[in-house]
Amino acid sequence: MHPALATALARIAAREGCDRSALPPLYEVVDPEALAAVLESNGDVTVRFAYGDYRVVIGPDPDDVAVIDGDR
Repeated sequence: MHPALATALARIAAREGCDRSALPPLYEVVDPEALAAVLESNGDVTVRFAYGDYRVVIGPDPDDVAVIDGDR
């Protein structure tokens, strides 16, 4: 799993007060392999997707990971 995706899931799990393994599978929302390929490309990209009650924003630097409550 791409480190930015792992970071996003860890932050969501912390907000939910649970272990990351207790979260729904990421593949139910987005194709993790395709997303990793986009993030690993040399392009200046920002990726956004909804995961549960959260919005996840990654990029343009893979270290830029934001998890935003869905109602904001």
